[in-house]
Amino acid sequence: MNIIFTNRREAGCLLGDKLGSLELPGEPLVLGLPRGGVPVAFEIALALNAPLDVFTVRKLGVPGQAELAMGAIATGGIRVLNMEIVNALRIPADVIDAVGDREEVELRRREWYYRQDHPVPVLKNRFVILTDDGIATGSTMLAAIRAMKAANVARVLVAAPVAARSTVAKLRKAADDVVVLSTPEPFNGVGQWYQDFSQTTDDEVRELLRVAHERELAPM
Repeated sequence: MNIIFTNRREAGCLLGDKLGSLELPGEPLVLGLPRGGVPVAFEIALALNAPLDVFTVRKLGVPGQAELAMGAIATGGIRVLNMEIVNALRIPADVIDAVGDREEVELRRREWYYRQDHPVPVLKNRFVILTDDGIATGSTMLAAIRAMKAANVARVLVAAPVAARSTVAKLRKAADDVVVLSTPEPFNGVGQWYQDFSQTTDDEVRELLRVAHERELAPM
């Protein structure tokens, strides 16, 4: 079934309802991939009464075709390459390294801005839900999954409102579980499955994290 979501908030609410109907293995830590994954993750965290945080991943765009991902990097020095794209376009290693270095700078900037003085969550032995607003090639999410495995999480579940069907098959091999509401074909791009796909800003991400952290600290 193909679904057109009104916006990321509605998509997150629907995804939260779906996850809430499942028997999840313990209390999850919901991690949103910035920027667009954080509003979705915020609604999931509300639905599950779970803590929310951010996990920074940066796509490595092909020079001159920035929307085409040749890979991704994630916190912890993780780098995942889409070798089909790299080989097909014959992208040299020095070009990949140059793009990676540039994106590493942006990754560190975002981490500092989003988190400020809030401590990095402990991931070891946690059940983690990795969330994005949609998944096309999967390079970004695969980098995040690989980083979770390196951090020795107990279990990682990938959650997204919409994803390419072929990508979901790849993610199922990497993650412990995958929950996606819609897998339309042809996929073409995440934005076409939202009525409002306006860019999420850094300030919006920071504000959502602030609200979530204050909720976690509030007395029950």
